[in-house]
Amino acid sequence: MKYVIIIPDGCADEPQESLGGRTPLAAARTPAMDSLAATGVVGRANNVPQHLPAGSAVANMSLLGYDPTANFTGRAPLEAAVQGIELGPNDWAVRCNLVTIEDQVMVDFTADHISTAEAAQLLGDAQRLLEPGIQEFVPGVSYRNLLLCRGDRQRAPFTEDTRTAAPHDLTDKTVLEDYPRGPGSDRLVEWMAASVELFADHPVNEARRAAGKRPATNIWLWGLGQQPTLEPFAEVYGPTGVMITAVDLLRGLAGLVGWQCIEVDGATGYTDTDYAAKGRAAVAALEQTDLVCVHIEAPDEASHEGNAEAKVKAIEEIDRHIVAPLAEAVRQYGDWRMLVTPDHPTPLRTKTHCHGAVPLTIAGTGIEVDSQTTYCETSAEASELSFEEGWKLMRFFIG
Repeated sequence: MKYVIIIPDGCADEPQESLGGRTPLAAARTPAMDSLAATGVVGRANNVPQHLPAGSAVANMSLLGYDPTANFTGRAPLEAAVQGIELGPNDWAVRCNLVTIEDQVMVDFTADHISTAEAAQLLGDAQRLLEPGIQEFVPGVSYRNLLLCRGDRQRAPFTEDTRTAAPHDLTDKTVLEDYPRGPGSDRLVEWMAASVELFADHPVNEARRAAGKRPATNIWLWGLGQQPTLEPFAEVYGPTGVMITAVDLLRGLAGLVGWQCIEVDGATGYTDTDYAAKGRAAVAALEQTDLVCVHIEAPDEASHEGNAEAKVKAIEEIDRHIVAPLAEAVRQYGDWRMLVTPDHPTPLRTKTHCHGAVPLTIAGTGIEVDSQTTYCETSAEASELSFEEGWKLMRFFIG
């Protein structure tokens, strides 16, 4: 059996007035997804329990078949895993965004999609704020970076009661009530505040302003956690797998469950990603492994920007360049199954992730056809197939 999982991140949404009362998924032209729905089943899954943050870390852990209530320790350690960073028993990883804050309002949680080189230069200079050998900034991709905080033998720097807020949940909102709270948070707030002065007249920001771009006004620290341990996917479910993504979070999850990551030239983690290159890489990967998972961040990024047109276009590009060629290719291997589902909803109205069920469609060998003929939120709601605990979907899919 060959398996394909396609994750159009955050594509689930609400009806939009600008789209004639349709959701972006319903408004998009998606013949390949609709074909899977018509020849398979449509349903819904709730990947994020109410007591956990409505973000991609929890949602994708659940989507890959792991109970987040038992396994989720934080977002940052998942991203640390992809860089081969080992955390000791009292070490913590913290996600570090470069952001644009004006008058205590989160104007841009990406600092205008700052380049990786610019981010590395800013964080390199920010190392002076930290205690050598104890804390360290680890540059990542663009605005997505890490801070490592080493504990000693007796004490960790934070606890489970330390609370932080994801910057993408604060777009266009005041941040005054969302600075870190709880044990160890004073240090996080101190570093965040110190970065404001450090970055104010930094050459990187001077050049960005001159080019008409937003500056990175400061760092935003969030998503902290300790090293998670996940059982290998092949031991739990059977198939071997590979992941195609441009996002470190998904790379980290893949590594923790024993999947190889395939890097694709032109994959950006944004709406300008090379969809066709991802599709070609996925088709080629089918020859070497049992399961190919393709994650596409673009719909989520469009939602964070409140751009309905860009979200519809991203969904259509995914259908044309990823779903369609994979649906054709996987059938050549005999027994096969395909799953298309986002991880969580990201409404254009709020520009942020939220709790709630997402639509899914599964087609292939052994899947009984239901009465639904299109793939969208409405057909999912009309279906009897539902996974209130989203992590149980994987067992149904694998069979």
